[in-house]
Amino acid sequence: MKDLKHLIYFEKLLESANNELVQQAQADGGICLGYTCYHMPEVLLNVGKCFSVRLRAPNTGSIDIATYYMSNYTCEFARALVERGIEGGYQFLDAMIGVDACSMMNRAMEHFEILHVNDKPNFFVTHCDIPFKVTDYTLDSYELDSYEKQMRIHVLDQLTEKFGVDTSDAAIREAVKEHNEVCSIISEIGEMRKLDNPIITGYEFHVINLVSYTCPKHLILPYLRETLEELKKRKPDKVSPFRARVAIVGSEIDDPNLTKLIEGTGALVVSDRYCFGSTPGREVIELKDDEPALRQICLHVMEHSECARYIADEKVLQRRETADRLAKEFKADGIIYEQMKYCDYWGFERALVSHIMHDEYGWPVLSIDRLYNNGNSGQLRTRCQAFVESLEIKRIHKEAQKDG
Repeated sequence: MKDLKHLIYFEKLLESANNELVQQAQADGGICLGYTCYHMPEVLLNVGKCFSVRLRAPNTGSIDIATYYMSNYTCEFARALVERGIEGGYQFLDAMIGVDACSMMNRAMEHFEILHVNDKPNFFVTHCDIPFKVTDYTLDSYELDSYEKQMRIHVLDQLTEKFGVDTSDAAIREAVKEHNEVCSIISEIGEMRKLDNPIITGYEFHVINLVSYTCPKHLILPYLRETLEELKKRKPDKVSPFRARVAIVGSEIDDPNLTKLIEGTGALVVSDRYCFGSTPGREVIELKDDEPALRQICLHVMEHSECARYIADEKVLQRRETADRLAKEFKADGIIYEQMKYCDYWGFERALVSHIMHDEYGWPVLSIDRLYNNGNSGQLRTRCQAFVESLEIKRIHKEAQKDG
């Protein structure tokens, strides 16, 4: 296929958290807010003159100093963020908006404060509690620990107090419009992976989706619009170079090189149900006029969340049904269940559900735990190659049975 016009530029933007568009937005007076988790509603960090950057630690090498502070049994994503912070890699941030979604990320946010990784006078780190269940009392009760009040007190009120940002209902609704355009474009591009011979690879989609998280929305939107129109006219290869199609389910993946590794073994990645993926995260937020926008946004996040933090029976089933649905819709031949080492929530989820998806749902499953940056792992490449070969054998047997 013909190379996408902006792909190299997108790749360049992902080489640094403080990328060219982030610098441009700050030069124009924008307030840069870092965050790491879907449970911090992205759209709330794009009100007024604020813009969100979902933090990554690209090109991570040694994390020895962070390991000293946090131990080697903490997930490498959390340690990599602290390491880059200690090195001064996040001096560009105006605030770090954290959530107590998991103990390891909570510790990372605490170290951002304790170690004073940013010396801007108004820089602050805020923490918000996240519920374990989707109920009325966890969403909007009069208690201070309700999700809606956490977002108001610890995020929106802080932005108004520190930076004078307009966080009114009207301002939030305006941010939702821009957010929804991004989501619509990413979703439309993502749907192209359903084609029998897709006009976009999983790696390309991963890169495009990531820049929508890590760059100011108003600056990345023109590139996304142009890429969508380009893809509508793109012609696929006459013969697909891939031998199988796989759906990925699991924990945080912000390194497109992992997708490139998997596709290098012949498996087209057609679905991305993982943290930093498009599911959840790139669903349009439908707002009603007769309810506060903040409440509706919080409910949207809770209902769409696929995080293994949610342990209520209905959420456990939702995650399995979503994995099954996406694999079917995108015509996957198998599912890769992945988990970063020492991720408590996805460690339990992967170990159990990788068997359930095989035994109860009938999917071929490859179950892996991995390092934060795993794009050059020879061992992982070998396992993926073996999985692709097994999927090919299954397909050959099915075709033989049909012919017979």
